[in-house]
Amino acid sequence: MSKIEKALNKARAAGGLRVVSSQLPHAEKEISTENLPAAVSTTALTEQRGSAVEAIARMKEKSLLDKHALAQYQIIYPGMEETRTVRAFRELRTKIIQKTQGRNCVIMVTSVVSGGGSTFVATNLGAAFSFDAGKTALLMDCNLNNPSLHRLFGDRNFRGLTEYMDNSGMDIAEIIHQVGIERLRVIPCGERREIAAEYFSSLKLKQLLVSITERYRERYIIIDAPPMSESADTQILAELCDYVLLVVPYGRVTDSQVNACAKAFSDKKLLGIIFNNEPEPPKLKWRSILNPFIALWDVLFHPVKNNPEHSK
Repeated sequence: MSKIEKALNKARAAGGLRVVSSQLPHAEKEISTENLPAAVSTTALTEQRGSAVEAIARMKEKSLLDKHALAQYQIIYPGMEETRTVRAFRELRTKIIQKTQGRNCVIMVTSVVSGGGSTFVATNLGAAFSFDAGKTALLMDCNLNNPSLHRLFGDRNFRGLTEYMDNSGMDIAEIIHQVGIERLRVIPCGERREIAAEYFSSLKLKQLLVSITERYRERYIIIDAPPMSESADTQILAELCDYVLLVVPYGRVTDSQVNACAKAFSDKKLLGIIFNNEPEPPKLKWRSILNPFIALWDVLFHPVKNNPEHSK
């Protein structure tokens, strides 16, 4: 059985929204400061984080989205009730930080099929990273034919990735926008494009990702990519990223489709497989289940109190 098949089986056994490493079991090993090079001490890490927190604190939002708006957009937020979804994204964030030993990286999120939930996963993963005052996240919409992240801007239109790629004189700062979530920034798609290959294979896009990664050491870049079933260009985009998360929509794809998509990436590239929208088993209320049997027990073994003849 391949590592990918083992990962799929483990995800199904666990249930719910869960990241499963394609490099089991060693990829899930916890990383502590003892595993870091000797030159990197705990004190140095603490000082580095303190400096980052101060710099990130200067990232001000013009206005923050309230809880109702975040709920409407299906985005998790600090202080939210600890649901299975919130726990899943916290766990996913933690596994990525462990995997990268705290270094930022570029993560591509793609789905097996259209409507599989890659945008939902990418957005909430970015929100989960922004929970930490010492980290920031940048969402980039690379689904050029069917973008989704622009919904976070409401009715406003902003320049995005395609305008930057088409305009040699445009500065990166012109396409990075606030969305009303602390420590989270978004690069929207911009104008839609039918053919993405020329953008994904462009040296300029590679330079953009390198520039953003090196400029902000505490910023995790998360790319919302086209689904694997609809665009062969997704594999081209994956070559520019450090890792890939594959989203599998529950009940909508076959095992062969999942395996084909997973095998398109190397073990080192495929960070994990996420089963999205899997129904949660109903919570059993044991008292309600046992009540009929308790009543039957009373009838069978305590007939006197139920028989009026014995009360005469």
